Amino acid sequence: MNASIKQFNALLVKEFKEAFRDKRALMVALSMAFFLPVILMFLSNFMIEKSIDNPAVYVKFTGAEYAPKLVKSLEDKNVLAFIDVPAEDKRQWDMQSIELIIPANYAGNMADGRPIDIMLQADFTEQLLAAPLMRIESVIQKHSLAIGYKRLLVRGIDTKLLQPIALQKQDTALPSSNAMMISTMLGMYLLLAAFLSGLSIAIDSSAGERERNVLEMLLCQPVSTFKIVLAKITCASSVSVLSIAIMLSLTSFSMTFVDLSKLGVSFNIDIATFLVLVLLLTPVCFLATAFQLFFSFQAKSFKEAQSTVSMLIMVPSTIPFVMMFMDSKPAWLNYTPIAGHSLLMEDIFKGLPIDWFAFAATTILTLTIIAVLVTTLSVRLKSEKVVMALS
Repeated sequence: MNASIKQFNALLVKEFKEAFRDKRALMVALSMAFFLPVILMFLSNFMIEKSIDNPAVYVKFTGAEYAPKLVKSLEDKNVLAFIDVPAEDKRQWDMQSIELIIPANYAGNMADGRPIDIMLQADFTEQLLAAPLMRIESVIQKHSLAIGYKRLLVRGIDTKLLQPIALQKQDTALPSSNAMMISTMLGMYLLLAAFLSGLSIAIDSSAGERERNVLEMLLCQPVSTFKIVLAKITCASSVSVLSIAIMLSLTSFSMTFVDLSKLGVSFNIDIATFLVLVLLLTPVCFLATAFQLFFSFQAKSFKEAQSTVSMLIMVPSTIPFVMMFMDSKPAWLNYTPIAGHSLLMEDIFKGLPIDWFAFAATTILTLTIIAVLVTTLSVRLKSEKVVMALS
């Protein structure tokens, strides 16, 4: 028993030495953990700025003198005339070119109670203009509605007749719930980290070692192929788990620079949440590495292994993305790898109680798949076709 453990430890040390041999490759593997929290912080600040803070929008007015009250309503919502744009932003707003054309007969039609056509010209397919254009449309509609109500009041009609039903909204979200955009992106990033962080190490320890003739020499030693595969998976997966731990720590720190109170939400990854997320995602790291090693050993060369295995990164991004557009999610999704992990992370970020049965079922199924892959690889490594990359 002790000899078997010593053999495995020796193999594990050898794999870690190989993994840490190329410092630049290791930094690339961990780069996602360092950069994604920063990206998430900037995206969150950008979202708050665009949707909550109502930054200034500059419009080229034509005929502003004909509708001073409408222009004043727009200014109250920070929709300003183009002449007020700062010099450093003038080129940007000139290229975006939002123009509001007010007809000369505005006052006459207003006095006579006739409809008034106001022209809003812009590139409505430009995503950056979506929020500013919605704000302009909202201000004009509310201004028009207010004028309509005043006309009814003058004629002695109660404006409440126009709103027979008043919808009262009551938000049942928990106070500890986080913004869905932030939790969705973080969950997807964590799954990507599980698949990407150990990718280069998994390819190098399989197809790379085969091309360097290290694998052939290793298989000549009196050690079982099961231990060899297990050591390779453990090494690459450890880097993925480390990447996830770093990402969670840096995300918790970086989100302190985001004023989430403007969204009415909070974001906090405490020790308990940290440990649960790491425990939840650790099997995913092993599953990703097992698949990467499996496909790498099937490839004929290091280059082919890179091309084939890189396609696996589509899995953690595609499955959660597809689930977002599902009106009703089947119950069995809660117990499947990736999909189940994504749903569990969503509940954790919302502050909801953890479904421990789904947690255990997803983990057991994931570990079962890993065991099958490890066993299959152990058997296939005994074949010369796999070791020598023969057709």
